[in-house]
Amino acid sequence: MSQILYQLDESTLDFPPIDCALTEPNGLLALGGDLSSARLLRAYSQGIFPWFSEDDPLMWWSPDPRAIIDIEQLRINRTLAKSIRKVPYTITLNQDFIQVIQLCADAPFRTDETWILDDMQAAYINLHQQGHAHSIEIWHTDEHNHKELVGGLYGVAINGFFSGESMFYKQSNASKFALIALGQLLKSNNINFIDCQLLNPFLEDMGAKEISRNDFIQRQQRAITKIMPDYFWQSRTLTLT
Repeated sequence: MSQILYQLDESTLDFPPIDCALTEPNGLLALGGDLSSARLLRAYSQGIFPWFSEDDPLMWWSPDPRAIIDIEQLRINRTLAKSIRKVPYTITLNQDFIQVIQLCADAPFRTDETWILDDMQAAYINLHQQGHAHSIEIWHTDEHNHKELVGGLYGVAINGFFSGESMFYKQSNASKFALIALGQLLKSNNINFIDCQLLNPFLEDMGAKEISRNDFIQRQQRAITKIMPDYFWQSRTLTLT
């Protein structure tokens, strides 16, 4: 059966139904539109996210299967558990979103071209300023009391639904600390999963798994109805437990 790739209408924020997404490439749903905050929020509320490279058109995705982490199944090995008990870093929430997204775009370990282009950075910074995108920062302070951002992650939250976008690390385990901190933060308000969008070896090692798009949407829609307290995303220092 032939499949149709939709071109978004500039005059509306509407997306096609997610079951119209292509099977190859997996999850490609539509082209075009823009990265306005209104369109991004409409997309995330339906389990859709943008992902494209520099020479590509703006592309929107809803893959099947979908990668998630059940927070109760977040995998912490013995070595990492020892590091957590020593807590070699300071962990913060929403204290330097801009530097986090810039470092995610230019992560030291990245070998391919970044998809976090300048337009994407600007769009998510706008979302952050409106209270919809959030960052976890991992800081290291050296013997000279110099503080450096050595790891972190960012993503989009709509009520109780959190969709992780990217992470980076400069020092051992720093991105793992960020993910654990996010998991504990969400769990503190009875949120039980993190949307990881697409599975990769790092996420799989941390306990991520794939579920069907239908199962994901059911869980996502339940999470999105959970209203978070006003203080929940306020900038502060986080403590791992």
